[in-house]
Amino acid sequence: MTDRPTRLVVDCSLPEGHPDKVQIIPLTDQEILEREQQAAQAAIEQAEREAEAQRIADLKESAKAKLIAGEPMTPEEASVLIG
Repeated sequence: MTDRPTRLVVDCSLPEGHPDKVQIIPLTDQEILEREQQAAQAAIEQAEREAEAQRIADLKESAKAKLIAGEPMTPEEASVLIG
């Protein structure tokens, strides 16, 4: 037996104790698919943010090493150190 994901709906216009105040509604197949797509997109976006953060960290490290060695930096390396 698999548990189907649900959503909780609270009708604030109804008084406390009303039988329809809180409803637990199973998600439709379409809603489940949309959630899975959103989760996949969020994972892609997170990976992109992490890759960009790593790229900047690598640039900073390279720029620092070149600065210490007295070597010329690329404009991108220089802007990462200054900005």
